[in-house]
Amino acid sequence: MKDKSSLSLAAKSIINAQVSRRKLFAGVGGLSAAAFLASCGAKSSSEVATTIPSDVGGTVRWANWAAYLDAKRVNGSRTYPTLEGFISSTGINVDYLVDVNDNDEFYGKVQGQLKLGKDIGYDIVTLTDWMADRWIRLGYTQTLDAGNMPNKGNILPSLSNVGFDPGRKQSMTWQSGFAGFGWNKQLVPGGINSLDQLFDKKYKGRIEVLSEMRDTMGIILQYQGVDITKPFTEDEFMNGIDFFEKQVSDGIIRQVKGNDYLEDMAIGDAVAVIGWSGDIFSLNAEEGDKYQFGIPESGGTLWSDNMMIASTSTNKSNAEKLMDYYYDPKVAAEVAAWVNYICPVVGAQAEMEKIDPTLASNNMIFPDEATLSKVSVFRSLSPEEEVKFSEAFQIASGN
Repeated sequence: MKDKSSLSLAAKSIINAQVSRRKLFAGVGGLSAAAFLASCGAKSSSEVATTIPSDVGGTVRWANWAAYLDAKRVNGSRTYPTLEGFISSTGINVDYLVDVNDNDEFYGKVQGQLKLGKDIGYDIVTLTDWMADRWIRLGYTQTLDAGNMPNKGNILPSLSNVGFDPGRKQSMTWQSGFAGFGWNKQLVPGGINSLDQLFDKKYKGRIEVLSEMRDTMGIILQYQGVDITKPFTEDEFMNGIDFFEKQVSDGIIRQVKGNDYLEDMAIGDAVAVIGWSGDIFSLNAEEGDKYQFGIPESGGTLWSDNMMIASTSTNKSNAEKLMDYYYDPKVAAEVAAWVNYICPVVGAQAEMEKIDPTLASNNMIFPDEATLSKVSVFRSLSPEEEVKFSEAFQIASGN
């Protein structure tokens, strides 16, 4: 998600026979997303796609974030319609593993195996731009074979040639999205447009922010007048850290969390958050317009998550076929109708018209220029900055 950017969430419907992402998430017994994180190489059994017996070898093991693929419940069992379609049409089995809760957390559990060239338990990993940059830079990904990916050309032009992967030779965007404010409209009736409102003392102990440093700090820095796309100084960043640390020490911020902040929103422990657009959308869809997402008046962040094939994978061809499948516009639209993040596939908006015209015109999924002008991409950090800034953020978070 997840560096996972005031707009009303208009869409209320999801594809027929599907449950919302929040309902699916709650249906596993109220456990946090962190509880689903398996040890390296193990399967999260509650989130493994049903596989179809096949003579084709090489089950693809795919690590992704929580609530990030279309799903439905049939006779009490959870399935992933588009994934089942891939398995049926290709005979290639897939283990879909919801094992990413936070970029650093995930990297921490597999980096030892990556360094040794040992199997990490995944073929495809789905990580945010800055972490994808690290994996590619360290040689932990494999070069994609365009011959196995005829749909590769369907990627949006704006995503086809990124700095960390020119020409998209080692990665393909999974989804993009915004980080901004999410709130419970019943508990925060006036809404939230600024950090002053988010950190109001009347919400003390009921505010949560993301453990993704670039999202939380990106919003704080912009509030302080810093252009996060430009080479801001260490002093400017640390001023933001001082502000952030005060909110934690004063008890305004309840917790700094990964994708599992969703639970606290659902049960009311958190009334407002710095969160991700699609997550708030799904909560809103289920609860009858109970939640709202807004881009801060001083600016939100824009991020993308990327599918990559781990350097340790021996199942590259089948992994490429799975990645290519999700660049079919029809399939991409089905996923976008459920996850409600920015779809990276050309032609998906036209396909979305057939599913739900309201979603096809929603700026959280297919943003216009006016929406994009309100968000910024956190600039690349040098290795030294990344270490120093991340350590400062962790200390300020109370970790």
